[in-house]
Amino acid sequence: MFKNNIKQTKPLIHCITNYVTVNDVANILLSCGASPVMADAISEVSDITSISNALYLNIGTINERTIESMLLSIEVANNKNIPIVLDPVGVGASTFRNDCINKILNKGKISVIRANISEIKAIANTQNNTRGVDANEKDLINTSNLKSIIKMAKDLSYKLNCVIAISGKTDIICFKNECTLINNGDAFMSSVTGTGCMLTSLIAAHVASSKDPYKACISAIAQMGIAGEIAKEKLLINEGNSSYRNYLIDAISFVDTNLINERVKYEIY
Repeated sequence: MFKNNIKQTKPLIHCITNYVTVNDVANILLSCGASPVMADAISEVSDITSISNALYLNIGTINERTIESMLLSIEVANNKNIPIVLDPVGVGASTFRNDCINKILNKGKISVIRANISEIKAIANTQNNTRGVDANEKDLINTSNLKSIIKMAKDLSYKLNCVIAISGKTDIICFKNECTLINNGDAFMSSVTGTGCMLTSLIAAHVASSKDPYKACISAIAQMGIAGEIAKEKLLINEGNSSYRNYLIDAISFVDTNLINERVKYEIY
């Protein structure tokens, strides 16, 4: 079930992502064995998307120009059966972001949506109280709401015909009636800007290297969680966020199939 063959396939991932974390996204893709290309000019996105193995879209710092580039890239990707992985950063926080996501979802087929619980609820139209780019504390997943959140994710997966991945202390990955929970990771990951963006790009690399987006998404989330644990294990008492970020990127490079299967903590729900 858990497989990492990115270094064998060496996929090219076209990233139209936010400028806050673009460098970290490039580094995490290089670390896992993929090749990143960051192109958002509308004059070249068609060409770049057409030669890529996956398209990664992130609306963290979206604007009118990049929305048009994303929509054009979606059209090209769909025509060439190139998988698309979406990170709807901050959806629910503004009308502009909500409209952007609606345009993206109406434009074409998305393979995977990876988001926090508040963003997923916003897409599912069950609420509109995202806390900026972070999950609202009222939405945090626990034993009392787990069942209802899984139902919501499955329903949304059926509606959009794509994998829904919800990041949190427990990660939830659903594709229609299938659901897997991942319990790897470390709380320190939330102290570093961009771990969510990095994760979504890692999912894109796994999806590009697999014929099964659901299983690919599970493997990517397990790899990231285990890398987060290893990074924390390496962190010295006088080291903080910056050191942790570097250890995390390092760990991604050696968390292979064997290590994933050795350390993964999962449950089929």
